[in-house]
Amino acid sequence: MTKERDIKTDFHFRKPNKDDGAAVWELIKHTGVLDLNSSYSYLMWCEVFSETSIVTEREGETVGFISGFIHPDTPNTLFIWQVAVNESERGNGLGTKMLFNLLEREHCGEVEYVEATVSPSNKPSQNLFQGLAKKLETNCEVGDYFSSNDFPGEGHEEEQLFKIGPIQEEKILIKG
Repeated sequence: MTKERDIKTDFHFRKPNKDDGAAVWELIKHTGVLDLNSSYSYLMWCEVFSETSIVTEREGETVGFISGFIHPDTPNTLFIWQVAVNESERGNGLGTKMLFNLLEREHCGEVEYVEATVSPSNKPSQNLFQGLAKKLETNCEVGDYFSSNDFPGEGHEEEQLFKIGPIQEEKILIKG
């Protein structure tokens, strides 16, 4: 008899491609907390930024996605744009597993820092990035980045910048 825990760990991590765009859009939409961008933007993320983004599947269903890119002004920094985990998979460390999978990729071999913006009410993302820093035995600095006035219209929270690092490669290999 298979334990439920065993099923939850049977994930397939891979680079996304344009065929994943629609499923990623649906995943983001159903989180209910992430900013939903156009379907076109997710097609582009999955195609153009596939080296620094990840799709996670379980039993053929897209259950996780991270979009990221190497920051053009700081090539040693992986900027994480969105982290999405299907509600059925939350609380099992999938976000952390996806981040480690990204950091282990050859394309991220020069990455020394991970950055992400997080709103003050998004406690799961704050915990994710603080937990990543702890697992990597490095710093997690949090500072102001975008104020609520930077966004058009009303109702968007400020976004704080989380900066994790410096990251030592051997910590990625040991913990990942």
